[in-house]
Amino acid sequence: MINQKKSIKFAFLLVIVALNLGCDQVSKVIARKSIEPYEQISIIKDRFTLTKVENTGAFLSAGSNLPDFVRVILLTVMPILVLGYGLWFLYSNRNLPRMMQIGVCFLIGGGIGNIYDRIVYGSVTDFLHMDFVLFKTGIFNMADVSIMTGIGLLLLQTLLAKKEEKQITSPEQSID
Repeated sequence: MINQKKSIKFAFLLVIVALNLGCDQVSKVIARKSIEPYEQISIIKDRFTLTKVENTGAFLSAGSNLPDFVRVILLTVMPILVLGYGLWFLYSNRNLPRMMQIGVCFLIGGGIGNIYDRIVYGSVTDFLHMDFVLFKTGIFNMADVSIMTGIGLLLLQTLLAKKEEKQITSPEQSID
């Protein structure tokens, strides 16, 4: 019964990974079919635009000028190994805090989405851009949103755990 419950829990985590991957891939298919390269489509008064670019590098095109062999190792092989480790980590550490499990699922789902693009298309399709004057992004995609959400959840989990640990280890103030 306990193994069945753990299997169901892991299956649920895989569904979270699949939903992140699916959202990313569906949005990229739509972007590839509907947006011309470098076309700018205003969604919210030039503050939120759709602009399709093919990114051969990593985050914000980092590494796009590397030699092909190095780029394949750093941007395809290494991430596949890290994502595989992430799945193993989720599977073997069943008692992780729920927020950490979900954060890792978001990271894995987004990572698989970008790796899939890199392997199948030779580049990652980015198409979202925000410019709110004080806050401006590069062009990104839904996999990047998943990855950033995962990082945010892991950071939040870490902060909450430290706060809880601090409350447990600090002596209670007594009222005399």
